[in-house]
Amino acid sequence: MTKWKIDTAHSQIQFKVKHLVVTTVSGTFGKFDAGMDWSGGDLTDAKINFTAEVDSINTGNAQRDGHLKAEDFFNASKYPEIKFVSKSVKKIDNENYKVEGDLSLRDVTKPVTLNVVYGGTVKNPYNMIVAGFDITGKINRSDFGLKWTASTEAGQLVVSDDVRLDITVEMIQQN
Repeated sequence: MTKWKIDTAHSQIQFKVKHLVVTTVSGTFGKFDAGMDWSGGDLTDAKINFTAEVDSINTGNAQRDGHLKAEDFFNASKYPEIKFVSKSVKKIDNENYKVEGDLSLRDVTKPVTLNVVYGGTVKNPYNMIVAGFDITGKINRSDFGLKWTASTEAGQLVVSDDVRLDITVEMIQQN
């Protein structure tokens, strides 16, 4: 097995949540880390771990970011990291995989399944081997203790429980 490390300069961790049912609010985490033990063949033998610093959340609105860091949502002072550890990787075809693992938000750990598209492996201009991945998935924020809610006059949720994940990752093979 070879060790791989995320290239944070060429990776992005993004999430999307419906607001007032009619629009989507996007956000990112600016500070994150990931590692992978992988043979370099198909991904079925990969072991993946990921962390993101909750305090690095950015939705483009400082007031909203402050609320997301507070007790109503992530409670960043008490639970400063989001963690993911893979349990298994299933091959769908040469590019598509399902990664199952445990996601920890706040004090809750639950199994999740992520869809992974393997973009391939190439040598970059600095003579390093890199691999690219596009990862998508969906979680229910209430399942992880992010339960703040409010309703409109019509009874619609202000913030959806469904959170879509859209992650682009470039991993660098370690020597």
